[in-house]
Amino acid sequence: MTAHPKQTPHAGAGTAFAGLHHAGEPLLLPNAWDCASGRALAGQGFRAIGTTSLGVAAAAGLPDGEAATREETLRLALALGSEPLLLSVDAEGGFSDDPDEVAEFARQLYAVGVAGVNLEDGLGPVDRHAAKIAAVKKAAPGLFVNARTDTHWLGDGDATDTFTRLDAYQQAGADGVFVPGLTDLRQIAALARHVQAPLNVLYSPGGPTVPHLADAGVRRISLGSLLYRRALGAAVAAVAEIRAGRTPAGPTPSYEEVARRTVPRVDP
Repeated sequence: MTAHPKQTPHAGAGTAFAGLHHAGEPLLLPNAWDCASGRALAGQGFRAIGTTSLGVAAAAGLPDGEAATREETLRLALALGSEPLLLSVDAEGGFSDDPDEVAEFARQLYAVGVAGVNLEDGLGPVDRHAAKIAAVKKAAPGLFVNARTDTHWLGDGDATDTFTRLDAYQQAGADGVFVPGLTDLRQIAALARHVQAPLNVLYSPGGPTVPHLADAGVRRISLGSLLYRRALGAAVAAVAEIRAGRTPAGPTPSYEEVARRTVPRVDP
């Protein structure tokens, strides 16, 4: 799949998105998995929306984290990139080990209006991930690159390894750094003091609150796949209530509301 030939990036989208990382409060970034969820979240006043690779993969019946959803990810970016919101795309590891191929994918994202991209290292070679970041910044300088390390997600949370990786990614041009799985406030604060780029962490329902993360120096708080998993849980709970002869609790958007969110926005 290639970028739509008539699509152009939002003027200053990457700069505006970067600015949200330096505002008075951390950027709380909810993650969408399709057009309807992205537009619904934007309708709640969130200026910036991320995508969740798990949600995109699961909705398509594909595995997450195995470079299987390149086309689905680009298709969602094409649908939401022209919306009046700032979109950051979870691109796993860039769907390739070749920095040039990752850079081309990032260029396509930027061409359809995407403001940011999240690239994870999967605990692979530091030099390879740094090369991907550098290639993306060369191909799409205006795209905000959030460099994720999985030292706390897939590894044992070694602080030295985390610092080494993030230092290399910043030197390669990363605009932000992301350490999912890190929930200890003292470690978070130490990391925020160490890095120069805005620090992004993943919100955990059992972990620190948004105000506590803000006090620790976090500049971006992602929800990851949480909303998608909650939506699945709500659907299963609702059908269980119906089967038991009860009326499901919780809000239910009307047919018309959801239908409106699936219609592409057409510029006059």
